[in-house]
Amino acid sequence: MTITDVLTRSEPGRTVCAGIIGLGDFATAIVGQSRTIPALDVAVGADADPEAGRAAFLAAGYAADDIVICDSLPAALLAMERGLRVVLADPMLLMELPLDVVVEATGDAEAGAAYAADAIGHGKHVAMVNKEADCVVGPILKQRADAEGVVYTAVEGDQHGLLMNMVAWARAIGLDVICGGKFCDSEIRYDPATGALTAQGETVRLNPADAAHFRPMEGRGDAGFVAARAGILGERSRLGEFDYEELAIMSNATGLLPDTEALHHPTVRLAEVPGVLCPVDEGGLLERAGAIDAVVELRDTGAPGLGGGVFIVVRCANAYARETVLMKGDLPTNAARTAALIYRPYHFCGVEATLSILVAGLASVATGASEYAPRVDVAARARRDLSSGDVVTLEDVDVGLLPARPVGGDAPLPLRLALANALATSTPRGALITAAAVVRPSDSFLWALRAEQDRRFLSAA
Repeated sequence: MTITDVLTRSEPGRTVCAGIIGLGDFATAIVGQSRTIPALDVAVGADADPEAGRAAFLAAGYAADDIVICDSLPAALLAMERGLRVVLADPMLLMELPLDVVVEATGDAEAGAAYAADAIGHGKHVAMVNKEADCVVGPILKQRADAEGVVYTAVEGDQHGLLMNMVAWARAIGLDVICGGKFCDSEIRYDPATGALTAQGETVRLNPADAAHFRPMEGRGDAGFVAARAGILGERSRLGEFDYEELAIMSNATGLLPDTEALHHPTVRLAEVPGVLCPVDEGGLLERAGAIDAVVELRDTGAPGLGGGVFIVVRCANAYARETVLMKGDLPTNAARTAALIYRPYHFCGVEATLSILVAGLASVATGASEYAPRVDVAARARRDLSSGDVVTLEDVDVGLLPARPVGGDAPLPLRLALANALATSTPRGALITAAAVVRPSDSFLWALRAEQDRRFLSAA
């Protein structure tokens, strides 16, 4: 079934009515783009700050008189009947409204898990923008949705949602996916004429010895070059916790697994990617094929950027097919021409997410993964010596990806279960933050839902 089929074969004149929880930048783009899509009506927004909700609808071009803040279900229903845009301070009111799809975009793991679960319980499809919750409890939310006969899906426009489809497409046509992942939003600009690097608004001029490590690798996965670049760049090429969270979702949805806890996340030019992210015996860095990773783009002056897109490194078992792919695609390859890069140099966030909302509402089909299992977790290590009683913050930890384990005892604790909670014991620098090291909150829905997920998926682990 193509997108055209979905949009044209549904009931004539049918409109998907959607509500959004959390009206930040991503959601504001959804609201604005929906105005150009006749089959999509974003009628309701919920936000702890109702004025943020009002601002989102204003930014979409609605007149102030068309937007009403409601504090009760009857008031919201009446406003919807009048065709007004409804803003709610209490997202739970949204569950009782006549909506087809709920978009969860708060970015709050605890709240997002609760809202998504409640929407599913009310028979509504869920478009999950909230990666903070999704990487911890996404599989159990999808299982709940499947049981209720509704959709739980990642969205087009998010990098993890896009990679799921790219990997599924490649596998469907028999390509072997050696590695998949994302291009980071940040990039390192390099001027070979001057040896100057620009990153995060800062420009530094390299000495000749350091500059030599930024010359093109010409198809080789030179581990020395990659390590030298990382050492020179330091924090400038660091991945954010959000990168690891998106990569965890990608891994759980595709079965691509991290090669190392921190990932390789090489700083490379586009043409260098397949030479680096292929197996060691083919000239790259990977200990095994089927990996998930991220790339920090090294962008030469005048070269086009990658826009925070996604990629797969693939190979063909058949030599004739391989040459067809390389000839017709003009794809970057490793030196041995056994691995080729396929990439998408953009993701349009909320503008594209409208497609996932439409497909869920019109056809009850997810644009995200059909099989979703807890394979990895985002784990945290202490960045400094932490003491009993310290409240865990992002500034206190370095993160990486580890195999998913049931929460408890000495098992690494998923990052979002650790954050904002006090330590029960001291944790030295470099040590994993474990479940036993953290004071478990007594009333956390996120923790309870993760326990349900562990029982369903990981009880035999």
